[in-house]
Amino acid sequence: MRSILKWALRLIVVLALAIGAVGIWKQEEIKRLWAVRTLFIEEKIVGNFSNMGAAFLSTGVPRGDGPTVDLPYGAETELPASVDAWVKARNVTALVVLKDGQIVFEEYYQGTGADDLRISWSMAKSFLSVLVGQLIEDGTIESLDVPVTQYAPMLKGGAYDGASLRDVLQMSSGVVFDEDYLDQSSDINRMGRVLALGGKMDAFAADLTESFAAPGTQWQYVSIDTHVVGMVVRGATGRPIADLLSERVIAPLGLEHTPYYLTDGVGTAFVLGGLNLSTRDYARFGQMIAQGGHWQGRQIVSEDWIEASTMPSAPTAEGKIGYGYQWWIPVGAAEGEFMARGIYGQYIYIDRRRGVVIATNAADRKFREAGVADANIAIFREIATGL
Repeated sequence: MRSILKWALRLIVVLALAIGAVGIWKQEEIKRLWAVRTLFIEEKIVGNFSNMGAAFLSTGVPRGDGPTVDLPYGAETELPASVDAWVKARNVTALVVLKDGQIVFEEYYQGTGADDLRISWSMAKSFLSVLVGQLIEDGTIESLDVPVTQYAPMLKGGAYDGASLRDVLQMSSGVVFDEDYLDQSSDINRMGRVLALGGKMDAFAADLTESFAAPGTQWQYVSIDTHVVGMVVRGATGRPIADLLSERVIAPLGLEHTPYYLTDGVGTAFVLGGLNLSTRDYARFGQMIAQGGHWQGRQIVSEDWIEASTMPSAPTAEGKIGYGYQWWIPVGAAEGEFMARGIYGQYIYIDRRRGVVIATNAADRKFREAGVADANIAIFREIATGL
């Protein structure tokens, strides 16, 4: 009997140690999964959006060893009175306004500051667009009309087989992907859990099998299209996106802070929404775009690419917001008016005709309510016309 008791006791100890070891091994994954589930709750969202690297896997995007290229300050401008109410209603955390390349307004809210690196969400897509433009120009990528499987062969046989690079840039792949952020079982939230648990984003994209339309025939915003753009870029160059973006976009801009990407479990950058910069550096990127791709004596990306990528070329519904190559074009846009946009109120709004760039970050949990997006654009236009 004593030997049985000793054996049982040893078994209990071994099991306890095993459970403890598994708990320690899985601790980081559990932490990241919990971060996903609590990311947008009211009392944490502002802090979370300025500290994404604390909860998720990430990789730096080196700013290079060049000097910071300071954005000059112009005469401080008083914005329309309506801006104050908008800041409060939309839970804005930062607002930087440039006129002719000079900062004319800069403010931070809700305990955040100029040094915060804020999550871009889908503004990151527009950074990737610039990288694609460079690779098209130098011939690394043959053309926009190559099939994505030419550079990302693991997509053969899945939903993306038959789609071109142009199709995924324009969000017209026709691939079924549920982007409902409020539905925990949606594709976008399943993808978030893949990211949190250290899975592989490439495998997630390759596993998609359903289509609702032939590629290029119908527009529907599905963020996974941008991941496929990233797969094409990596396949064409054989290099990680973070390294390419650092070398060809970030370092030449002379940013004030070193950005970072959230990544999946194998270090693949979350290119569809995982870039983190300061708001002033988002504005700096926008100013480069507003200047036709020219920055400090260097042509970072051609003006032809900027004009092509910011045209409403995607097959969106008539009378609705337009889309180009990972850039948004508002309804009724004047020539040279377009924007990068991310969920929860992230914007880089550009009006080239007026020389205005507006970068704003927010933690707006009501961003999907009817009229909110239109109200944001109206405020940007009101600011721009008043400068």
